[in-house]
Amino acid sequence: MSRIAGIVGSRGGEPAERSLEAMLRASLAGGPGGELHTRSADRAELGWAGGGTPQLAERADALCVLDGRIYNAAELGDYESDAALVAALAREHGFVGALGRLNGDFAIAHWDGRSGELWLGRDRFGVRPLYHLRDAEGFAFASRPRSLLALPGVEKAVEPRFLGLFAGSHYRTFDNDRAASPYRDVAQLPAAHALRISDGGLELREYWTLHDAPDLDEPREALAGRYRELLLDAVGIRLRRASAPAFTLSGGMDSSSVLASSVHLTGRRQQAFSTVYAGSEYDESEEIASMLDSAVEAWNPVRVDDPDVFGLVERMIDTHDEPVATATWLSHFVLCEEVAGRGFDTIFGGLGGDELNAGEYEYFPYRFADLRVAGEEERLDREVEAWVRHHDHPIFRKDRAVMEAALARLVDLDQPGRILPDRPRIERYRHAIEPGLIDLAGYEPVMDTPFSSYLKNRTWQDLYRETAPCCLRAEDRQTFAYGLRNCDPFFDHRLAELMFRVGGDQKIRDGITKRLLRDAMRGVLPEETRTRTKKTGWNAPADAWFSGAGRERLLDLVGSERFRGRGIYRVGEVRRLIDEHDQIVSSGRAAENHMMFLWQLVNLELWLRWVDDL
Repeated sequence: MSRIAGIVGSRGGEPAERSLEAMLRASLAGGPGGELHTRSADRAELGWAGGGTPQLAERADALCVLDGRIYNAAELGDYESDAALVAALAREHGFVGALGRLNGDFAIAHWDGRSGELWLGRDRFGVRPLYHLRDAEGFAFASRPRSLLALPGVEKAVEPRFLGLFAGSHYRTFDNDRAASPYRDVAQLPAAHALRISDGGLELREYWTLHDAPDLDEPREALAGRYRELLLDAVGIRLRRASAPAFTLSGGMDSSSVLASSVHLTGRRQQAFSTVYAGSEYDESEEIASMLDSAVEAWNPVRVDDPDVFGLVERMIDTHDEPVATATWLSHFVLCEEVAGRGFDTIFGGLGGDELNAGEYEYFPYRFADLRVAGEEERLDREVEAWVRHHDHPIFRKDRAVMEAALARLVDLDQPGRILPDRPRIERYRHAIEPGLIDLAGYEPVMDTPFSSYLKNRTWQDLYRETAPCCLRAEDRQTFAYGLRNCDPFFDHRLAELMFRVGGDQKIRDGITKRLLRDAMRGVLPEETRTRTKKTGWNAPADAWFSGAGRERLLDLVGSERFRGRGIYRVGEVRRLIDEHDQIVSSGRAAENHMMFLWQLVNLELWLRWVDDL
């Protein structure tokens, strides 16, 4: 576990090395601590903080510092560290050329003394974070916003649009601007990009992307074989860098596939950790049971039944430097503490699997849209019937009318591949916030359309602007807080390059998701797990947390002078939503509750108090 930071230029007369040390100390806040290491060259100061071997290389007229790991390092040469490897590759191929040769989870800074340029680079999916700011005093970068806020003269001002979106909209909107952060003066380096900093200014370059191309014309068995080989290798190269690995395990395909792949590669069963909930629809203990005999040496269920939500959120915010997008991450935070307490150093998980394999219920309408524009109405009819049969829900109904309404809302059938914002979801709580905060009715998120397929564009959107960024950020912060590393093999770019070249029927067919992954895992996963169609979804019972006694804590928060004085929420409407949520949960009636809105409200207010006191 590590963090990086650096400065180019002066900071208002403050010695650069002193400012850098302050940044590095701030980067370790809320974590297990570690050593500080710095190097200087000409106008640049680069630093690394953490435990283990420092990833800071000095090579001729270059400096390189790295947070993360390069998994294909052995293929690229014999170097004393990953940072030294990157420095050598940058000298030979240029920094952008070096990034394109790496398979890893990384944030990198490289000072080129020959040109007097600083380069920043981030891995293809943003598994490792990297932030920066430029002002009259110079340029600075860091793994955490908190480090940049520690610099003299930097204001701790919140980004107004982020504030409005977090208060009143859906978590899928928070990361729509890939270069933004929650702080007005702090920017984020987008995933798969490099940034050149020179006397001429800043230049952003995308070094990797996927392009629209015809689907691979190969038999399903051959594609499944390729997928299996790539996934096994993605797990294997990460496993070789972990001395004491543990695995998260849910009842779904993704974490189970990662765990089972490890067992297949090593011939050894592994340690698995799961969050479990008493009497909750979110508990997956029964589904997990099918993995235990074949893949698990010891199963460690971590109970999260009646957590101190407010106390845990305060601790999480101090680790995240920002509010946390969804309640799922409270359970993960508790799990990380348990994993670290048992002496493990790495957590493997299944993040990214839903996006690559179209595993969420969200993806069905986009598959239906692809079938409609292709003129495959008979196939569409069969798929809708299977969708209803497998996935109808008393609250979230599935039928033909629901499908047609979803197509009208989510896609433009006149422009193949063009996906649309989900306006009802974006605007559901706009009446709960003060009108002057943000115009949610007029808010238009960027909707990328690089592909002619609706399903592929939805996947791309989730990977880069909606679901993946907030999950990767939360996982990074929380594993770091407990001295752990996180490994997510589905975020191996080779898997993405394959899965964006396969047709929709390899992902969703006969009402069942993740079809190619299911084929690929034949003989690796237990059949009960491989063929299960029920999907609970990775979530936490925040509905119960904000009812009963939780309702009273909410009312105290909303009634406080600090909350009311911010002018963010319409307090009367918020109280109505709190009461309605409590009534829905306590009565057990089939209706959608407000747990996500209330989670965001608690996080936002406690974060703003944290900023006030920073």
